Amino acid sequence: MKEWSRTERPRERLLEKGPASLSLAELLAILMRTGTGKQNVVEVAQELLHAGEGSLAALSAMDPAAMQKISGIGQGKAVTIAAAFELGRRLMEERSRFDGISITHAAMLYQRMIPRLKGLDHEECWAVYLNRANFVTGQERLSSGSNVTTSFPRDTLLRHALDKPCTSVALVHNHPSGSPRPSKADILETARVREALSSLGISLLDHIIVCDDKFYSFADERVYLG
Repeated sequence: MKEWSRTERPRERLLEKGPASLSLAELLAILMRTGTGKQNVVEVAQELLHAGEGSLAALSAMDPAAMQKISGIGQGKAVTIAAAFELGRRLMEERSRFDGISITHAAMLYQRMIPRLKGLDHEECWAVYLNRANFVTGQERLSSGSNVTTSFPRDTLLRHALDKPCTSVALVHNHPSGSPRPSKADILETARVREALSSLGISLLDHIIVCDDKFYSFADERVYLG
């Protein structure tokens, strides 16, 4: 970026006008630092954004190996970008914690978990453990699957639920398809999980299926609560 005037350099403009003044490509360019002999760094960043269809959510789900298919992006740049997205996810998780606040409705679970599930190109199943007052005592990923399915490992869930100070569990998984409506398999597995937890005196508080901008709550729809 040395050949640009000072007002055109993303780093200098960020210092002078703040990060909000920069485009997505310019922000990525700061992470990548250098371009190639044929393209400056912003042009390389634009190529990367194009590979992600202009979506940060899609780009955040891109494997570093896939990023390296873009001319001018080597392992170091790909790892730096992946690390930046992970920091963003962790920031959103930190902001969406409800420590000391009772989880009283499905939207609170959605807000808590969407930073972790947003933009994924595969399904993941998570468990959120809660105490008698519905305070979160822990959360963990139970499984990671394909773009159309994931497993609901009941044995793992039961074993970990017994280790946690919890009286209820909420299941959360994502649908990369964009539709949060449950499949027949989702409904069947939810019933099985509920029955298995009940045998241990632990209730299934809810099962929510999330997409980037919407969610489906089994509890709200009374699919398994009767």
